[in-house]
Order: sequence, then structure tokens, then C-alpha cells
Amino acid sequence: MTSQAGRDAFDIPLVAELLDVAVAALGGGRREGQRRMVVEVDEALNAKRHLLVQAGTGTGKSLGYLVPAVRHAVVKNETVIVSTATLALQRQVITRDLPLVAEAIAPLLPRPPAIALLKGLHNYLCLQKAGGGYPVDPGAALFELPEEGKVVSTGSTTESGDEKESFVDQVRRLHVWAQETDTGDRDDLVPGVTDRAWRQVSVTAMECLGGRCPKVIECFGERARSKAREADVVVTNHAMLGIAASGSPGVLPEHGIVIVDEAHELSDRVTSAATVELSLTSIDHAARLARRHAAAETSALDAAAVTFGDLIAQATEGLFPLGLPDELREAVADVRDAARELLTRVKPETKEKGSTEAPDGGGKMAQSAVLLLFETAERMAAQDTSADVLWCERPHDGPSRLAAAPLNVAGLIRHGLLAEATGVFTSATLSLGGKFDAIAGSLGLPRNDKEDDDSTARWVGIDVGSPFDYPGQGILYVAKHLPPPGREPATEDQLDEITELIKAAGGRTLGLFSSRRAADAVAEAMRERLDFPIYAQGDDQLPTLIGRFAAEPESCLFGTISLWQGVDVPGDACRLIIIDRIPFPRPDDPVRSARTRAVEKAGGNGFMQISAAHAALMLAQGSGRLIRTNTDRGVVAVLDPRLATKRYGAYLTRSMPEFWRTTDPSVPRAALRRLNGQPQV
Repeated sequence: MTSQAGRDAFDIPLVAELLDVAVAALGGGRREGQRRMVVEVDEALNAKRHLLVQAGTGTGKSLGYLVPAVRHAVVKNETVIVSTATLALQRQVITRDLPLVAEAIAPLLPRPPAIALLKGLHNYLCLQKAGGGYPVDPGAALFELPEEGKVVSTGSTTESGDEKESFVDQVRRLHVWAQETDTGDRDDLVPGVTDRAWRQVSVTAMECLGGRCPKVIECFGERARSKAREADVVVTNHAMLGIAASGSPGVLPEHGIVIVDEAHELSDRVTSAATVELSLTSIDHAARLARRHAAAETSALDAAAVTFGDLIAQATEGLFPLGLPDELREAVADVRDAARELLTRVKPETKEKGSTEAPDGGGKMAQSAVLLLFETAERMAAQDTSADVLWCERPHDGPSRLAAAPLNVAGLIRHGLLAEATGVFTSATLSLGGKFDAIAGSLGLPRNDKEDDDSTARWVGIDVGSPFDYPGQGILYVAKHLPPPGREPATEDQLDEITELIKAAGGRTLGLFSSRRAADAVAEAMRERLDFPIYAQGDDQLPTLIGRFAAEPESCLFGTISLWQGVDVPGDACRLIIIDRIPFPRPDDPVRSARTRAVEKAGGNGFMQISAAHAALMLAQGSGRLIRTNTDRGVVAVLDPRLATKRYGAYLTRSMPEFWRTTDPSVPRAALRRLNGQPQV
């Protein structure tokens, strides 16, 4: 690590001094890991070198990147993008951390920093649509919308008892809110509404009328984009980065720095943004809009839909490792050709110059639906689909559909996000097996031991540690005596083990399971065996369940993937984390299966690079729920003996916090009883 030499112009304090000012303003204390992170990030920004920073829980990583980000943006006059994976962290950064940092250090900078929040367009209320400029769902026309400028009182937003606010009432409330809100931001609407209701007052980027919209001056989305273009630091989310990486760089303002918090999730978010689906429903939807709003004749698309529907209904569910079967590919090509031809007939009507009549919103919706259909079918029908993973899904709640996702997103990230920008990637879990190479590779950064003339590929990985004493605060117990997990959701031996651990902990247990079926089965069994309150994912909204778990000290909460990350319950409410099995990806996961095949075809170890890397990340995240403060104590119990008996077990445990480790069942039970004030057995 090198230190910053001297001071910049205007006698601006060094970044570490600015950190001290910001920490004092927040009422915090000095943290060595945070201090090192601040200096390393500052060095990377100045050197235009990519940086991976693993910052354990309690480091205070938000300030670790925000202080150098604000300083660099103002001093170097270079816009910095800050991206988070979760809405909770995004809200914390834009409403608390960043404003406090900006206010605290502004007097020591040449000028006050400008900050902005940027989301996807569909997150903002569209005044043109709310005002009737677009067609709405037929259900929304069951009532009269308020006249422009007239505010109608809607009374209570939810009815008493178990009855929820109706769709009609939600839409009515949205139209009232449209006349009151200053931001149009969906997150500012409390209480919220369903996605279906929100669609009545929002548009996608493809549906937007853009500069021709009569409401463009007042547009909430355009205001947010305009503010972002003028800002020094722009806070956004990984979904927006995914859109930018997938070929729409204009969604972000011009920038020279990208700071990615919760960076372990970025590749999955980019994959999700670049994934497309084709179903009979999506074809019929595009054709219906074309007929209704563009008066277009759709017989060719309708005929192609019939053929496609018959073939997709017969298609084998799962991955197509060699691409689509010939018949199905031809059917998709027919959809593509029909959609291409239809595109020429669904262009929104162009108004005469000087006309005050608003553009045709319905025509724009039809055009965007047909264009999306064409682009999706064209991608799937391509002769060379080696860059994509193709598979068939048969969801329980809808018709069969084709899906396509990129086989590898490293290139998208490297060329779509990092070609002209420096990246800082941080998370509590970035190194896998003690190394950064796996995560760096997923972000498009090559191995550092390879010769590469591209200076934009240079990167450094550092671990600034955690202020917590993991060996003194927690125990990692691996139930080595149990049989390896099988197909059943839970064995009697596992249920007995879980029962004894929860008894010793006095409840206070977060159960992280590999499937919803396993979580439900164990919850049902524990309700029969124990007197503690047992909550299972699906019993209520997740934030409500987490709130109950935190507020009721003897309660237990069982769930799946949503609980492995982001749950922050410090104190006595969570003393035991139970993990039922090593969280390898499902064998029928088409994207990871295809990526495993690709690695093996290239001569690599597909299991270690894909499955084990995924499991290591999840174990690190899940076990990280235990110790959230310096006073937390507890046990992480893994009921899968393979963590102790298989060769890959050492790789997986190296990615977890450095807890004191044991395979003796009596040790964690005794420790939990002591913490719970119970007599020892």
C-alpha cells in the first residue's frame, strides 16, 4: 500500500483526514479496516486501477468508499457511480450515509458535492399515462379518475381485518398521489401498491414517448436523469448496471468511476438483465396490442404463434445443450419474421409539425411490444447461439416458455461497464477459498499472472478484515456424525439434531435451508416438538417475519435464499444459525449447468469453478448473519458432514468467517446453554 504524497490544490485534506471528519460527524470511532479501505480506494481512483475490497461486517465499508468517492468527484471533476444490490442499502446510502458524508466534508473541498439517485424509468410515475395519455388496464376503468388539479380523499389505504386494498382503490390512490408527489418515485409511496396497479401509471423505457411527450418538462424520470447528469456522485442499483452492460450505456450519465457495493451479486444481476423469454403469452400480447392500438393485421404472427405454441408444449423441459431443436428453431424464426414485418405497420402516428395533439401512447406500447418480441426471437433463432444458454421452462403459474441467458457475462461487464471507467468492487464476501481470482474473473478482470497489454484490466484485491473477534465470538459446528443429505427434505437424525440445538439456544434460531420444501418440513416438525414460536418463509411478508424474529427473543425463523443475505438481526435474538446442507446450485439450473459444461470443455474443473464457488459464496453470506456487532455470540451449525469429510470442504470453510471450529455435538450445545443461562447437562 502506498500513501498519498502531499496535498492537492486548495490545500485539500488527505482522504484519511476527511474520513476522520466524516466519522466524527456520524458519532463513530476509528476503525483500522475502514481507514485502510479509504486510502486504498483513493489510490485506485487516482491510479485508474480496478480494486476488489473484501470488508467484513462491522468495517463500515459505506464510508470506506463514499469519502474517497466524494473527494475524487469534486477534486477531479469526474462523476462517480455508486451501485448497490438491495433497495435497503440503496435507501441507506442516498438518504443517510452519502448526505452526511457530503455535508461533513464539504467545507474542506473546493465546492459542495452534488448527489443524485437514479433508477429505471418504470420506477417513476408517468404523468402522461396517469393523465390518460396511454391505454390502461380495463379493470382500471371501473371508476372515474379525479379531474386534473382536483384532489379526492381516499380515506384509509387498507381495510380492517384481513381484507386488502382492492386493485381499483390502489389505482385511485395512485392518481391522487400523482397530483401530490414531488418525486414520482415508487419507493416514496407509502403504503405501496401491487405491480399490476403500478403498471397503470408507469411505462418502460421502450414505451416512453421521450422528447415528444407533452409532459416531458414535468416528467419525474427525466428530472431524475437530468439531475444525475449534473451530479458528482450518482447512486443507482445493479439492475441499472446490468442494463448498461447489456448494451444500453445511455441509461447511466457519463462517468469515470463505478463503485459496486455488494459486488458478489453483480454477475447474477447482469445475467438477469440480459435474460429474455419467449412464450405464447408474450406473442399474443404483442399481437393484441398491434391490433388494438395500431389497427394492424396480425394473421402471419397469429399463425406463427399457433405453431410455436404446439411445439413448446411438446418440448423437453430443461437445457438445450446443443441449441434449439430444428423444428422449434424454425418456429421461432417464423415468429421473428412475422414480428419484423409487423414492425413496419405499428409505428406510432406522426403528428403534423406544430400540432398540440399528444403522441399516440397506445401505438408506442404496441411498437415496443412487437420490437421486444422481434429482438427476442431473433436472438433465439440465430444459427450461432454459442454465446447463449437456451432452455425450456414449465412454471406452475403460467405457460411453457423458452428462455435465453448469456453463457458468460464477464465480457459484458468488462466492455459494457469498465471499458472507459475504473471499477471498485466491495463486499463482505469477495474472496473465495482465500483468493480473489474467481470473483475477478466473473467481473471480466483476467488473472493477474497473465500478460495483458490492456491497462484497463489491471486489478488489485485486498481484505481489510473485520473488527470482530470471530474465533472468540462464534463457533462453526459441522455435524460430521450425520449421514450425507439425500433427496428427502429432512431426516429424523437431522430433526433430532435441530431440536437439541434449538433447545440449547432457547429458540433464537435462524434456519437457512436449501429448499422451500425443507424449510417448511422442518418448521412443521419443530412446531410439534418445541414450544418456541416458529416462523417460516411464506407465513407473511419477509420484512414482517424478520421484524417478529428480531422482536421475539425465543422465536425461530426458517427460510431459503432470501434469508441467506441481507438479514441483519444483532443481539440475543439470533444466537444460532442452522444450515441444512452445502448450498450447491440445483443440478437442473440451466445457466450454471451450461457454464459448468463450458468450463470442463475448456479443460477446467467445472464443479470447483461453478458449483463450489457458488456454495462458498452462499456459506460466507449465510454464516455472516451470526455476528453483527462486537457483543454478539453464537453458533453456526452446518448439518452436512461433507463440509468436514470432502476435499472441497477446506475450500468452502476458508470463505467463511474464522469461527472456532468443532465436529463434537456437545460443544455447541454447551456453549449455547451458557449463553442462554441454562444449567449444563
